[in-house]
Amino acid sequence: MRRIAAALLVAGCSQGGTTPGTIEGAALEQAAIARGVVRDPASATPVGLYAREGDRMCVTGKRIGVFIDYGEGTGCSAHGRYTRDGERLRIGLGRDCAFEAAFDGDGVRFPGELPAGCAALCTGRASLSGLQLDRLSDSAAEAQALRDPAGRGLCG
Repeated sequence: MRRIAAALLVAGCSQGGTTPGTIEGAALEQAAIARGVVRDPASATPVGLYAREGDRMCVTGKRIGVFIDYGEGTGCSAHGRYTRDGERLRIGLGRDCAFEAAFDGDGVRFPGELPAGCAALCTGRASLSGLQLDRLSDSAAEAQALRDPAGRGLCG
């Protein structure tokens, strides 16, 4: 009798089964989207203003601009165009700097390795590689107003 009870107890604790009310993986994300806790990347528009610490990015229509400013002549400043493909943004910041970035509805992540041509957009030891930015605003007007430290408009 004790062996049967122990076997039932072990079987009830196994990871293989699910119990009513258990939400896992993608189902958890879908539940959060349905309740408005997180933005649905499939229906979110990337237009807006993004930032993390001193880094900034604007996205308007098909234009995109980004700057990093570490002071004393070290940083990056670039603008160009983008297209969207699901949760990917295909970004072109000039002829020799084109890549795909991840877009999750609330933020943008540049890949850790960018084409060599992207280095020309930066000074000193700065780089656009691995840049991660969080949405500050979904206002196109705020995005159009973004200027880099030299006063150049990036998305206007």
